[in-house]
Amino acid sequence: MRKKFIHIILFSFIICVFLSSLEGSVPILPLNKIKVGMKGKGRSVFEGNKIEEFDVEIIGVLKNVEPKRSLILAKLQGGILEDAGVIAGMSGSPVYVDGKIIGAIAYSLGTFVKEPIAGITPIEDMISISEERIQGPAFSPQVPIKKHLTLDELVELNKEFFLSKCTFFSEGKTFMPLSIPLVFGGFSSYAFEQSRSFFSNMGFDPVQSALSGQSIEEIPPPDLTLKEGGPVAIQLVSGDLDMSAVGTVTYIDGNKVLAFGHPLYNLGAVDYAMTKAKVITVVPSLMSSFKLTVSEGLVGKFTQDRVSGLLGELGKIPRLIPVNVKIMNSSGKIKDHKIKIVDDKILTPFLLNVSLGSILTSEERAVGDLSLGLLGNIYLENGSSIRLEDLYSGQFDSSVMSLSSLLAGVVYFLTNNEFEKLGIHRIDLSVQAFEEVRFSYLEKVWLDKYEVSPGENINVKIDYRTVRGESRREEGNIQVPNMPAGSELQLIVADAASIARIEMRQYRATTFVPRSLDQLVRMLSSLRKNNRIYIKIMASKPGIFLKGEEMPNLPPSMKSMFASPRAASSSPTELNRSTLMEYQLPIPYVFRGEAVIPVKIKK
Repeated sequence: MRKKFIHIILFSFIICVFLSSLEGSVPILPLNKIKVGMKGKGRSVFEGNKIEEFDVEIIGVLKNVEPKRSLILAKLQGGILEDAGVIAGMSGSPVYVDGKIIGAIAYSLGTFVKEPIAGITPIEDMISISEERIQGPAFSPQVPIKKHLTLDELVELNKEFFLSKCTFFSEGKTFMPLSIPLVFGGFSSYAFEQSRSFFSNMGFDPVQSALSGQSIEEIPPPDLTLKEGGPVAIQLVSGDLDMSAVGTVTYIDGNKVLAFGHPLYNLGAVDYAMTKAKVITVVPSLMSSFKLTVSEGLVGKFTQDRVSGLLGELGKIPRLIPVNVKIMNSSGKIKDHKIKIVDDKILTPFLLNVSLGSILTSEERAVGDLSLGLLGNIYLENGSSIRLEDLYSGQFDSSVMSLSSLLAGVVYFLTNNEFEKLGIHRIDLSVQAFEEVRFSYLEKVWLDKYEVSPGENINVKIDYRTVRGESRREEGNIQVPNMPAGSELQLIVADAASIARIEMRQYRATTFVPRSLDQLVRMLSSLRKNNRIYIKIMASKPGIFLKGEEMPNLPPSMKSMFASPRAASSSPTELNRSTLMEYQLPIPYVFRGEAVIPVKIKK
């Protein structure tokens, strides 16, 4: 009995120690103690790293704005707040009454409000973030494979994340989360303007600034500290470019950091770089005043993105995706760019699109004739890799947008695959730029014979003309497949887009959805290329299209077996025409054209 009593005492002591560690060094004033008319102090930084205090008066509590969630209303007074109102970048600024923390400034009444009225997230809600379990990766719906994904398409695919904000309503008034300044450092003005509206629609306040000039490749010892009321940043892109979302530290308990007071996207478990930040100045605005900042040293990582704010850990290294871009210009000069992007299934493709667009437009002209040749490798954590090769040509920014959307599309389908969590180890890209249009057009296809025997070689000559009127020729031999005497095959010479249209008609399908991770990797590795002449041999042979794969020229018995409901987990498409062979000829131009030539088998 005595031994059991000692165990109970020890267990109670451990629980008390654990609970006291959650409370941190600053005492807490719970929500049920908050009264209208209470006065307190808020803390934030408006210039440099100097934490300043401002006056706060409690004017109400909105109870159950969401199930089991309340919002404290307060009027802010003092200093720059009189002119600037509630400032974007103040998200997370702690508020104290009688020396006890009550919560974080996180919401406002929106634009054109005459007085700085703020919504405060109760501190109990923020502390509870640390008690929430880390969740696994969210379910990824089946999405048909596309070669490119533009910024518009990425937003549409993720609209439930980008458009769902924690908005509260009270007496006809709307309380919105404070906009988060998203500071672009090192980005070209062109790329910033092209992407600004997209980030604004995501709830950010995009601001163009400069790089801090401080490398964050490693945690800079010994200063790993943050201060309650001090600026903090979620660094989304680092290296030669910097993109950081800026907020304020609310509460520190040991190595645990709570900030922002509202979610970034409420994604649950995340892995974002957490850095120090420095406020250059506050820019007052009738629309939305904001803090102009630069990010500084890496101090840890954010691990939770929840409805009540973000939770981070000091001294932890985030997992980032290195992207190395080597650009060779028309004169042969090579320039290297190195960036790192957060590993996130929602944001990574979007950030990669914008970052590549910035790098390319800063090194090459965004207006005028431009061709971009790409060689790249995406190395995956499971040891496999995807090799990319293509050529884009056009005027204005079409080449840059196409190349950027290719990388964004491939990365999106890898990180959002429905089969397993697939990490990207590194992305290496080599881009060759030409200040000219590199289009070519099919003129004529010549065969040395149009009636052949099975196994015989056909000499194929393909004449095409460049946009400048230069004539070019590609030549090769194709072996005729074994076919019955008197039958006929079709020899198709076409560009990538024309081959895709032919296959869509052949398979009677408009999209392909991969059925396994291996198939997804194969499909992304074999994306058709603009700088190829494709030669396809087709004939009237039975086959089936099953699970995104063509099974051509099947004997009747094999066709019946694969088409059986017992063997097929999805309905196959029966094919009357099958692909017997396919070749591709690389050329230094974007190829356009299509020709279909009938060839007879000798009797």
